[in-house]
Amino acid sequence: MTDLLRLPTLLNMVRDTISDPRRGAEMILSLNLPRSALWLAFSLTIVFSMILGLLVTFVLGAPEEGPLTGQTPVALGLMQGAFLFLAVHAVTHIGRIFGGTGSFEGALALVTWLQFIFIVLQVLQLAVALIAPPLAAVISLLAIVLFFWLLSHFITVLHGFTSVGQVFVMTLLSFVVILFILSLVLTLLGLGLPTGTPT
Repeated sequence: MTDLLRLPTLLNMVRDTISDPRRGAEMILSLNLPRSALWLAFSLTIVFSMILGLLVTFVLGAPEEGPLTGQTPVALGLMQGAFLFLAVHAVTHIGRIFGGTGSFEGALALVTWLQFIFIVLQVLQLAVALIAPPLAAVISLLAIVLFFWLLSHFITVLHGFTSVGQVFVMTLLSFVVILFILSLVLTLLGLGLPTGTPT
């Protein structure tokens, strides 16, 4: 278990998960981490994302305009945390509606792991942006596709489904509905909706 705290081990797990999402999901679920550890990992991914966001702004500069322009790091972190928390519940309950058997703890573990993977990808994107800026945009596009592909496999394994293709379609549709509802809520609060990859 202590090996999980070593960065090389985590990076190897990221590589294995991307190459074989189903096996990666099974590996994360097999850890059977207690809920307290899962919430700690969930919180740490939000903090790391905030720190990385600040680093990106410092190195590449803040965007001149956008839905989140002017928001503080704390506000962005809270919004991202709320979005991921909603994603955990969506993965749990929407999957059960369609006959899935996955647990909330399993969904929390997989969503947290997915977020960590994209933190790693965001670090890679930042490095590429400093060397070859046009390639960074390509990585962003590929990351969006990878997000839905990994999430579809994760949901399939979590709930015991058989068709990744059907889960992929339902994930896209559910994501659109959730974003629509979230955009209405944020609009009422006078905030914009996060765009791009979930990192």
